Amino acid sequence: MFQNSWLILLFPLLGFVVTGIFSKKLTGKTSGIIASLMVLASFVYSAILFFQLKQITNSSVSVELFNWISSGKLSISFGFLIDPLSVTMMMIITGVGFLIHLFSIGYMHHDERVNTYFSQLNLFVFSMLLLVMSSNYLLMFVGWEGVGLCSYLLIGFWYRKNAFNNAARKAFIMNRIGDLGFIIGLIAIFTTFNSLDFNTVFSQSSHFLSGETIITFITLMLFVGAIGKSAQIPLFTWLPDAMAGPTPVSALIHAATMVAAGIYLVVRSSSLFILAPITMDVILVVGVTTALVAAIIALLQNDIKKVLAYSTVSQLGLMFIALGLGAFSTSLFHVTTHAFFKALLFLGAGSIIHSLQGQQDIRLMGGIRKSMPITFITFFIAVLAISGIPPFSGFFSKDEILAEAFHSNPLVWGLIVITSILTSFYMFRLLFLVFYGSYRGDSKTFGKIHESPKIMTIPLIVLAVLAFAGGFLNIPAMFGGTENFATFLKPSITLFNDFGFETKNHLTEILLALGVLLLIIVTILVSWYVFVKKSVLPVSDSTKRGIISKFIYNKFYFDEIYNFFIIKPYHWFSEKFTSFIETNIIDSIVNGIGSIVVFVGNKARLLQNGNIGFYMFVMIIAMISMIACIIWLK
Repeated sequence: MFQNSWLILLFPLLGFVVTGIFSKKLTGKTSGIIASLMVLASFVYSAILFFQLKQITNSSVSVELFNWISSGKLSISFGFLIDPLSVTMMMIITGVGFLIHLFSIGYMHHDERVNTYFSQLNLFVFSMLLLVMSSNYLLMFVGWEGVGLCSYLLIGFWYRKNAFNNAARKAFIMNRIGDLGFIIGLIAIFTTFNSLDFNTVFSQSSHFLSGETIITFITLMLFVGAIGKSAQIPLFTWLPDAMAGPTPVSALIHAATMVAAGIYLVVRSSSLFILAPITMDVILVVGVTTALVAAIIALLQNDIKKVLAYSTVSQLGLMFIALGLGAFSTSLFHVTTHAFFKALLFLGAGSIIHSLQGQQDIRLMGGIRKSMPITFITFFIAVLAISGIPPFSGFFSKDEILAEAFHSNPLVWGLIVITSILTSFYMFRLLFLVFYGSYRGDSKTFGKIHESPKIMTIPLIVLAVLAFAGGFLNIPAMFGGTENFATFLKPSITLFNDFGFETKNHLTEILLALGVLLLIIVTILVSWYVFVKKSVLPVSDSTKRGIISKFIYNKFYFDEIYNFFIIKPYHWFSEKFTSFIETNIIDSIVNGIGSIVVFVGNKARLLQNGNIGFYMFVMIIAMISMIACIIWLK
């Protein structure tokens, strides 16, 4: 079965080709069914590999299909590394991806380009699978770029609106900045290890001492690539704007593909990162800053998808905190639970938007829980999970990060607690404003509000079960568990003596967890009092705000700062180069060469006048000149 693992890639690639080529002949429903079945087939095969992998001793299988590139010292195979890390990611991508495909059949059935949509969605899954299955950095980079291309296509799917095109371009360009770091990292890896193969690089890395400059440089460059894909400060502003694409695309980007790529890169390269304490500190600082800033921004957002987008950025910050602490399996555990409840939140938001005929402003919602009971219950479960309420999945993964932080750096632990409190406040604010109180939108729309069809609610129910039970994959020792998820991943992750899996004081952990839980419950009650009991509504955009509120509402002015310091100077230089260098120098050179050629041609054509006597005269002069030249040269 391992040798045929390429079939996992083939299925979505086949779906992409078939739905793409026959897009004008297939109905939207048929395209959706084909695309969904292809991803389901990949999930089934991935699950088979998962069970087979648990039965073998070394927990890692390298599959080499053919020699891809061979030139001098460079020899790269086209192959896969099937181990606990890659199989875990494969199951997340295909499992959650299948449910998102299924939901899309109902959500996108009215769209005129629905076949193109499913074709690109299959290509997205294929690219992400290639990224996580590859056995070397270069093949991983191919999948990495494929993911970037697909996100560009799908964010700008409704390309007739300029705002959507701008969002797609923004995502594409900001990711290219990160990709530049990744490319430099690849070159540095090859010049250091003479290979890009994971097994070769990681085995040779054991010969390096902790803190060596070249390892620090490599890991910093890889981290630049990671913050681009996983939307961390300063390259995070593209992700909220990426909400321009269809909502199921947002679910796919936020839960199963794009943003997980950066986390995966760092976890896959744990052998290198563990040797670079400076890089680990940088990751920790970036993660803490991103988690806190994004959570604060989410407090005052009024677009349902923007709230979820900033919550994703914040949750990714928590994952990077775990990476910075060396708790790689903890980070990936939160990637897993986050995939469940974030996909559920986005698909739930899609169900609401679908029913409210495109409305996304939570100020114009309210009181729809009885009209959409399945969407409400499943959305509620996801909110409980992301808020860290036991026994929902987010509690277990977030509590692990808190425990790791408390044992490593109490200040970081305190900041994570503040982030968790903010998260529970803005998520329950969202829940109460959307589902409770009275409806505040158009009265004509209220009469048409209804629950989504089964093709959309079934994925919500399945994801709700996962969002509830996903935490039981890794029950910690303090609750009598054996941390099965971390144990399974252990062969794929390199650990250092000071990081992870150390024995902790379980009584302290339980007291800390209870303390944080108490704070979160108080926060939820405050949110209920403000938005349900007192029916406080967010103010309109035109209302004059205080300085702090204005600062937060405008997202810390990140976009304005980038616009002032980067985009405007870039445009200024572009205009100056166009008006001076382009016009006066480049155009003068190009036009001058053309003028010279035309002048010489005009003069030279006079030589061809049809006079035989003149031709013979020229021939004789030429012969005399050649003879004179030969004699002179001798």
